[in-house]
Amino acid sequence: MENLYELIFCIVDAGFSDSVMTAVRETDSRIGGTVLNARGTAREEAEKLFNISIQPEKEIVMILVKKDIKEDILHAIYRKVPGQRIAFSMPVDDVVGLSTPVASIQPKPEE
Repeated sequence: MENLYELIFCIVDAGFSDSVMTAVRETDSRIGGTVLNARGTAREEAEKLFNISIQPEKEIVMILVKKDIKEDILHAIYRKVPGQRIAFSMPVDDVVGLSTPVASIQPKPEE
């Protein structure tokens, strides 16, 4: 069975998780996210190599989305979230706890 969902991870400097969710909601998605507090471990050499300043306090926003809207959301995060951020997605094999059973959600047929 094909994966119907993707989990988007967006790592931002502390204080920018609201910007991520604003960008996501501007895609007409009625999606929520989960924010985790984190701490970066990059070394001074990485700052010099990439010519960036690394803020150690981070927030990780996790957003479960249908596979067919993943690209729109990743592009919105890239275009609209200020500061340093990285976003990536991973396929999700199984999901439980959604109000709509996964088996009843079908991807849009390709025309």
